[in-house]
Amino acid sequence: MSDLPRKAVTRTAKLAALPLGFAGRATWGLGKRIGGKSAEIVARELQQRTAEQLFKVLGELKGGAMKFGQAMSVFESALPEEVAGPYRAALTKLQDAAPPMPTRTVHAVLDERLGEQWRELFLAFEDKPSAAASIGQVHRAVWHDGREVAVKVQYPGAGEALLSDLTQLSRFARLLGPLIPGMDIKPLIAELRDRVSEELDYELEAQAQREHAAEFADDPDVVVPDVVHQCDQVLVTEWIDGIPLAEVVADGTPEQRDRAGQLLARFLFSGPARTGLLHADPHPGNFRLLPDEDGEGWRLGVLDFGTVDRLPGGLPGTIGESLRMTLEGEAEAVYGLLCEAGFVKESIDLDPDAVLDYLLPIIEPAEVEEFTFTRSWMRHQAARIADIRSPAYQLGKQLNLPPAYLLIHRVTLSTIGVLCQLNATVRLRDELESWLPGFLPQEEAVGAEPEGEPVELTEGAAAEA
Repeated sequence: MSDLPRKAVTRTAKLAALPLGFAGRATWGLGKRIGGKSAEIVARELQQRTAEQLFKVLGELKGGAMKFGQAMSVFESALPEEVAGPYRAALTKLQDAAPPMPTRTVHAVLDERLGEQWRELFLAFEDKPSAAASIGQVHRAVWHDGREVAVKVQYPGAGEALLSDLTQLSRFARLLGPLIPGMDIKPLIAELRDRVSEELDYELEAQAQREHAAEFADDPDVVVPDVVHQCDQVLVTEWIDGIPLAEVVADGTPEQRDRAGQLLARFLFSGPARTGLLHADPHPGNFRLLPDEDGEGWRLGVLDFGTVDRLPGGLPGTIGESLRMTLEGEAEAVYGLLCEAGFVKESIDLDPDAVLDYLLPIIEPAEVEEFTFTRSWMRHQAARIADIRSPAYQLGKQLNLPPAYLLIHRVTLSTIGVLCQLNATVRLRDELESWLPGFLPQEEAVGAEPEGEPVELTEGAAAEA
């Protein structure tokens, strides 16, 4: 176990070795082909070996490399099943764990930020971290008033490492593309870079978490731990127990999977309407399944508010209306909304019926009363959009994703990825009708809208582009 590697030259060298490794494996693959193995088998072996090296390096480096790995991990359900197993093992390791920093480093940060007498703030403090992730790690402790707390300590040099990693990764983003079919890696890395300063600012995170904790304080379905103390590089929040969502993905019962999926969808759509904030880091490591108060059901615990999208009016209004009209088959009206919102550039002219055909398979979960999200469904959607021979691929390349929708797009896709990992049966339409402004016709929505501005789901569709 060692400190977070901070020197740019060290981190750059590790990341720069990745494309060299990819190239070496390509040569190895050519040799296998010459030796008689089929192209399909060789491609699978190459994909598996590439994944193993990539995620081993990302996990060791933490920082931006780890953040990128976590962002990708929710999309493993889009991978072909024959290679998904090894990927799943490598990817899910990134969702909730990374090599921790030494105890001496943790103590040095606490000495500097909380004062040399910091131990007096706690009745107990566990030196061994309970979780270690991209820019910080969490220690379980007991606050001086007796409350169990989680103490989040930021890695020294995390900011520099984050920027350095993401800059380096962006240089060979094209080589990473085949890892997740149908996904454009470069915009993902660019968006992660844009969020670096917010991710490192524990004051902003504390503010976002307090707002959620206050709003969901009496909620029967969602639990958000409140903030106990915050200072530069240290954030102390209430501790919550529960089953990590990654464990539910791996070994959960059908009841746990369905309940977790339903509450995840509810939190995704209700959060912006209730708080004006969108929790923007929906990988399984940030969620817990907790018994409800009578012990007969389950609630969703939500952690880590370091990345949020600030949406004072809730989700953008175009989404719900365009989703509704897509389901109603109003091709011309949907196309008009997409053009108006910037999903179709003025220089592009598309067939409205072709756009409708592109969108309908994507929004299938909203068309029925309940929908079972599966890896096979996710793989089918990814393959349809990634196949260069497909009309969906050709049309998708002509769609545009406006900057205001980038983070909403990633969060929506990431949440769908987790629902598919859970294999959850979800009444998504219920959540859309309750929380997505514009989804219900105006006359039906009158008097029934929740607090907050309406939210619209057109992005979810164009998001898949």
